[in-house]
Amino acid sequence: MSPTVQPKPSYEPIASHRVAFLGLGVMGYPMAAHLALAGHRVTVYNRTPSKAQAFVQAFRHLGVAAAATPREAAAGAALVFACVGNDDDLRQVTLGEHGAFAGMAPEAIFVDHTTASAEVARELDAQARARGLHFIDAPVSGGQAGAENGVLTVMCGGDVQAFERARPVIAAYARAVTRIGDSGAGQLAKMVNQICIAGLVQGLAEAIAFGQRAGLDMPLVLDVIGKGAAQSWQMDNRGKTMVEDRFDFGFAVDWMRKDLALVLQEARRNGARLPVTALVDQFYGDIQQMGGGRWDTSSLIRRLR
Repeated sequence: MSPTVQPKPSYEPIASHRVAFLGLGVMGYPMAAHLALAGHRVTVYNRTPSKAQAFVQAFRHLGVAAAATPREAAAGAALVFACVGNDDDLRQVTLGEHGAFAGMAPEAIFVDHTTASAEVARELDAQARARGLHFIDAPVSGGQAGAENGVLTVMCGGDVQAFERARPVIAAYARAVTRIGDSGAGQLAKMVNQICIAGLVQGLAEAIAFGQRAGLDMPLVLDVIGKGAAQSWQMDNRGKTMVEDRFDFGFAVDWMRKDLALVLQEARRNGARLPVTALVDQFYGDIQQMGGGRWDTSSLIRRLR
């Protein structure tokens, strides 16, 4: 089933650009759709061609097209966007004879929304520069709902001028687009984001499990403490579904473990100490062993029941 896309009340009024989007998963599909709805001329590529054809069928009234390779999709595009699975997937769609870099014109910008390593961001930035191209690492926060509603938070690393050219186009599916620093800084900021979420969700899981053991009316308790210092996005959006033991939605545990692996790898490199993050990563491993790899990250509470 294709993700639902909710058109924004208004899109930033900018000139139409010819763009490409590589990767039409639960995030990429609505992001590409918002680009088309904002008036850009969109060509898509997906490793599974049927997904690209389904996208074209859904948005044919906006003149979208599909291409057989990343290189063909990128040909003539001012900006090429990608949201794929991991470092190797990203290299596959950018490099080589059929990669996007081979089809991009000089000064074109590649914007990568994959949550990947800072190392691959710097690697591809160097490859792009050698070809006269620009590369921006731009991981996102906000999940599937944020992508569908066009309200993602985007953390960017790369050249200032390239970022300023890309920012108003990215705004089609974002509410905040911020340059954090040079190449790789966007990915590092996303790692900070995931560290915060991991510890917070575990704390929320323990609190709810404790309250239920104590016989409290936990929806009422969450309403009360959600008006004080304990309030968080996770509490507001996941607290009651955790009480109800519902996890068939949202950001999957498998994806979180992939992200935390990147975090812990970077911590080993830079010497940061992340005891809580490492522990929560192990807890998510337990959830995977329970068959919950596709459950929402809030399913940590299942370990405590």
